[in-house]
Amino acid sequence: MPRIYKACWLLLTSLCLSPGAWAAPTVYGWIEKGLIMPDATSAKRVAVKMKLDTGALTSSMDARSLQHFKRDGKPWVRFTLALTDANTDKEVRQTLERPVERTVTVRGAGGMEERPTVTMSICLGDKVYKEWFTLRDRSDMNYPVLLGRRLLAELGPVDSGRTFTVQPSCD
Repeated sequence: MPRIYKACWLLLTSLCLSPGAWAAPTVYGWIEKGLIMPDATSAKRVAVKMKLDTGALTSSMDARSLQHFKRDGKPWVRFTLALTDANTDKEVRQTLERPVERTVTVRGAGGMEERPTVTMSICLGDKVYKEWFTLRDRSDMNYPVLLGRRLLAELGPVDSGRTFTVQPSCD
């Protein structure tokens, strides 16, 4: 083997074998526990079960009593989070207001529906993510939060055979 090949092989081998050189990505399960982090003024973070859905492009969040209004001429929405805290099993209700980032047309088995999209922060594992969420009443669904492909592209691999691979630990 020529010297240059030996040198390259030794360099690559040492990089691959050095501790911490290649950190394995976190693999998430199809269901994870995460925190909804409403805003800086709200002390109540809610732990909920979130479904990681590779079939959905945009994330979705359970929102009740949806009210559209204008603030400074721009569209806003007021809604209530009515969630069961996964840590305490108690129902938590919070009313929030957010500017509408955009409106999304969602096509499903029940037809087409227009939904407002707002920015919310969630904690998954040890990271906080700011994500767009469409709002709709998900009270008839098993999971109040669905994480779509836009966020999953940031997270990393999802193993459909696993659940609860990380615990939320954001400061």
